[in-house]
Amino acid sequence: MRAYIRPLIIFLCTSIPSASWCHTVSLPHDTATEKATDTPSDIAAMTSRLKEFTTGKDARIGIAVIINGRDTVSVNGHRDFPMLSVYKFPQAIAVADYCVRHGISSADTVAVGHEEILADTWSPMRDRYGIRDLRLPLSELLAYSLQQSDNNACDILFRLIGGPQAADSLMNTLGFDDIVMASTEEEMHGDTYLCYQNRSTPLAMARLFDRLYRQGMRSESAMHETIATMMIQCATGLNRLPAPMAGTNAMIGHKTGTGARNSQGRIIGINDAGYVFLPDGRNGYSIAVFIADSAYDMAATEQLIAEISTIVFNILNQRDSL
Repeated sequence: MRAYIRPLIIFLCTSIPSASWCHTVSLPHDTATEKATDTPSDIAAMTSRLKEFTTGKDARIGIAVIINGRDTVSVNGHRDFPMLSVYKFPQAIAVADYCVRHGISSADTVAVGHEEILADTWSPMRDRYGIRDLRLPLSELLAYSLQQSDNNACDILFRLIGGPQAADSLMNTLGFDDIVMASTEEEMHGDTYLCYQNRSTPLAMARLFDRLYRQGMRSESAMHETIATMMIQCATGLNRLPAPMAGTNAMIGHKTGTGARNSQGRIIGINDAGYVFLPDGRNGYSIAVFIADSAYDMAATEQLIAEISTIVFNILNQRDSL
């Protein structure tokens, strides 16, 4: 008889009407007792199919998959790619670390000056509140940044913790030297070349998601748990990594990144990275797919991510159901 893991039940709510994440979410406990059913043939088949799929594409594609914290599949997984808004995930980890050290809770409010709410950037927060001085709960700023990829909220959080360099320093301390955070959203908006300086390898990002969802980082504080739950209900990129999971009991916490076109007319990056809980609730995998310098349009580039995710999910979900 299968011994299922008792889930941890979380009830979280923000004041963002459009986020629609005010309901119960069940995340499996961190565990080291997953089924040890990974086989060399699974890994070899996945690696072969992913390499075949990416060959000949007019874009740089990087993929990393970590299965139950053990087996790793990598295609260009050690190469640098621009993170774009995926970096709002490691930033959130830095925010949690800062708040734990300073005794700040997610319910505490942050003063936001009108000059921090920029007009010419993606910001559902600005669309709701307008450009004015206000105070917002930290949980709301995190929700805007993680769930709706709000650029103003992201930069306000950077100001709170001491800038991108503070987040970069924490990544180094945690052993994620390949995650490099150097510029704010405002700075990248002013100079798109800086998008390439905020970079990560797919493997490093997959490792960070594995650390949060499987290795126990989310149990370090209530805010870490809040971050994990918020990304389960990410509102962006549902046609990317989550695409093959529609209609299943699988669950994904993820963060997307989307870039503009560079001077060569190519999309700087279309990304998605996250952690997938397979339908049985006991097995899962972290996955990062970064696509840089794409000659395709946004829809076609997003479809590449969806097809990569489908290859991985179908192999592991079929194996998991045996």
